Amino acid sequence: MELNMSADEVLGHIVQLHNNGESLAKKNVKKQHPDLMKNALYYYPSWEHALQKTGVNNIVN
Repeated sequence: MELNMSADEVLGHIVQLHNNGESLAKKNVKKQHPDLMKNALYYYPSWEHALQKTGVNNIVN
């Protein structure tokens, strides 16, 4: 698998999406940002775990 983000970049992208008001629901991110999802699941055991690492409280919109 070819990765194009570091673990820190994954977290930064999640925070950016949250700050832009985008839904962080797994289904939405998988459809709208497949590279982000692929990289997140490489570094973290689940999408939810990646979200928890960001400290974003309002996780699923």
